Amino acid sequence: MPFWAQLLALALLILCSAFFAMAETALMAANRYRLRHMAKRGSRSAITTLWLLDRTDKLLSLVLIANTLINAMATALVTAIAIQSFGHDDNVITISTGVVAFLLIVFAEISPKVIGATFPERIALPTSMVLKPLMTLAKPVIWFVNLFVTLVLKLFRIKAGAHAHEARLSPEELRSIVLEGGNFIPQKHKSILLNLFDLETISVEDIMTPRSQIEALNLELTVDEIKRELTTCYHNKLPVYEGEINRIIGILHVRKAVALLNQEDELTVEHFRELLSTPYFIPQDTGVFTQLQYFQENKERLGIIVDEYGEVQGLVTLDDIIEEMIGEFTTSMPGAARADSFGWTEQGECLLEGATALRDINKRLGLNFPLDGPKTLNGLMLELLQEIPDAPISIKVANCIIEVVQVHDQAIKVVKLIRPAAKRAH
Repeated sequence: MPFWAQLLALALLILCSAFFAMAETALMAANRYRLRHMAKRGSRSAITTLWLLDRTDKLLSLVLIANTLINAMATALVTAIAIQSFGHDDNVITISTGVVAFLLIVFAEISPKVIGATFPERIALPTSMVLKPLMTLAKPVIWFVNLFVTLVLKLFRIKAGAHAHEARLSPEELRSIVLEGGNFIPQKHKSILLNLFDLETISVEDIMTPRSQIEALNLELTVDEIKRELTTCYHNKLPVYEGEINRIIGILHVRKAVALLNQEDELTVEHFRELLSTPYFIPQDTGVFTQLQYFQENKERLGIIVDEYGEVQGLVTLDDIIEEMIGEFTTSMPGAARADSFGWTEQGECLLEGATALRDINKRLGLNFPLDGPKTLNGLMLELLQEIPDAPISIKVANCIIEVVQVHDQAIKVVKLIRPAAKRAH
């Protein structure tokens, strides 16, 4: 062969080797979820790519067989060129082997594989249209080679494809995908998706209105006092109890009760009792996502949370769960929005009520208070101090200084959070 023809053949062999190396890397790095989305939209190349990826053993066999043969041919060709040009000498063969190894590593391995990993889908889609017919043509060779591969795997007791169907994403992996979505997912949508993942890990106790803050109606009051409470309440539904909050006997629809106030007959407590609907009780360790399903199945919107002794711990509504998913969209009481919209001041301080939920503090202030114990700031402080403080005291938790400002009725009512960096600046 003429010298130029030999060089042209060598260049073609290196290009073919680069093609298979680049195709292999691109196919292995391609995003299968994106490919499935494209396949559902009718992309033939995406369908072909998924077909190849479902036959990974045969695909890798084709690529490696082709690459090995091409690289062997390139090595032989370079050696032949070197012998023809410089004679049959051991040093010539050694140098030619080093040259062909360098050419293959740079131009047929590293460079094409870097390109394939950088643009996986862009390269995998067109190359799959070439690899599929090649796989059909090379089917006998692939079958013959795989006979020996299967034998080797059996010797090591390895079952090919045993874990192929177990590669499913965990919730934490899905969370990572959402977090890395970048500009492809709007920030609000990203926040909603992340909140949905959290529903599996939190219980109704984490989002409930605590017992001390429940607005409820006591039927042991006089009718005039009941009327006064109904006309000044801020909710559509009220839990109703007799004597003390643990004896809840029903749920009162305020609109129905207000309608009674306009009647001419004399009102009695029994009139209000007749309007009560059956209360819906929830164990305090019920998961939020599970409770959302229970609300849907039982056609309920409000539940009373009780502990293992049957004592009332709090109240949760369907609105509470929805706000946990999509963020706050409504306020049930005047001033509620202002009470929740806390943040750091320019001095790095934040004044909070002791009843503020730790989860809300972590979300709004970017802190990392522990959530596996007490649910409120007051509970956290009492657990750490092991007593109710009778004087101003400070404690450092999760790199944040918590200073007790006011204690009242055996509870810490007001605290001040101070970021250490802000304190040092002063």
